Amino acid sequence: MVDISSFFADNPLFSAGFGLIGVGAGLAVLRQGARRGADLMKRQLLVSMEIPSHDKSYQWVLGWLSRRGAETIKTADTVSRDMTWVRRRIASAVLPRHVAVQTSYKQHDNGSVSTDFTMVPGQGKHIFFYRGIFIQVDRQRNAKMIDIQSAAPFETVTLTTLSRDRRVFSRILEEAREYALAQNEGRTVLYTSFGPEWRPFGLPRKRRLLDSVILDKGVSAGIVDDVRDFISNGKWYDERGIPYRRGYLLYGPPGSGKTSFIQALAGELGYNICILNLSERGLTDDRLNHLLTVAPERSLILLEDVDAAFNRNRQQSEQNAYQQSMVTFSGLLNALDGVASSDERIILMTTNHIERLDPALIRPGRVDVKVFLGNATGFQIRQMFTRFYGPGSADLADRFAKMLEGHTVSTAQLQGHFVVHKKDAMASIDNVHSLIELTNDSK
Repeated sequence: MVDISSFFADNPLFSAGFGLIGVGAGLAVLRQGARRGADLMKRQLLVSMEIPSHDKSYQWVLGWLSRRGAETIKTADTVSRDMTWVRRRIASAVLPRHVAVQTSYKQHDNGSVSTDFTMVPGQGKHIFFYRGIFIQVDRQRNAKMIDIQSAAPFETVTLTTLSRDRRVFSRILEEAREYALAQNEGRTVLYTSFGPEWRPFGLPRKRRLLDSVILDKGVSAGIVDDVRDFISNGKWYDERGIPYRRGYLLYGPPGSGKTSFIQALAGELGYNICILNLSERGLTDDRLNHLLTVAPERSLILLEDVDAAFNRNRQQSEQNAYQQSMVTFSGLLNALDGVASSDERIILMTTNHIERLDPALIRPGRVDVKVFLGNATGFQIRQMFTRFYGPGSADLADRFAKMLEGHTVSTAQLQGHFVVHKKDAMASIDNVHSLIELTNDSK
């Protein structure tokens, strides 16, 4: 009788097969152990921070990373020539290999176009060096998921580091925030509505000086004083149970400086401007109310040309909201001072035709201050002349103003005339007839 165990033991083929099986099993165990060990080390040693695209800090961090990319070039150039290899390694570690461009485009009133390009890390993985620590940036886009607020593909930026000091991420976020705020310091940010939220429109504008917009005597100071008084008396409103909001209506002919003054007012107060177009396609009563409620802090809400959206015939406005907007007249009134309307709010409206506005829209509580901005007065003509040509041109300013007596001219037309003759005050006077002809043609 054959001994089975001896047979297999003495058979070299079976011995080799079992040996291979054993080796394979051992390698499988080692691979699994190595994988588990790597996962364990990753959990223990790696620290990650994920920033979704709908979070406000998302754009802050991208902007901060783009600045670091620019600084890398400067840092690398300062390294000694004897350390060329180190310089290249630092540059390659900090500066992303693949970048995405963010373009800001603006067309000016004179037809010229200005653009600004910002390079930010593109999709994929990048490495940068921060305070002695290597950090990986992984920017990923999920085409199957849509950001409800922006209707754009959902994105995330994940920062990962070997450092166990989680405060490194707090420092990065703080630096990114400070960098973003520094870009807007001394500037006015214009916001427009995008879905249910406000988003910056273009690059922040340089603050417009208040004295660059010349209104009739005492008008500008009166508005500024009233706004400042409102801003500084929140407690007074609260103690008396009065809604803490203020509405202003600037009305008058086109070119009288309504919008320009609002920009200058925002610059004087250090506020931003939220521009709300009541004729925007898809705008509804609920969304209008929501936008007014969530407007950024320290912002003026601007409703331009409200007469174009709603006329005196309220029923017609209710049945046929302006073009493709679905905002009703009653919805606008409720958003301005209804139960759900927000406090701590300053709303400015403009119109060229106050007579077309329903009295219900401009009653106290919705519009508290009405200011007429008309065509240029003698005071405005003189002030604008001396602002363009200097204090020493006062006599010429009087002469220029007398030549325009009896003629109707807007401040916008005056400014255009002075720009044409910006280097020669006498040429401005000698060619005043061209300005008069222009005003006659515009009637």
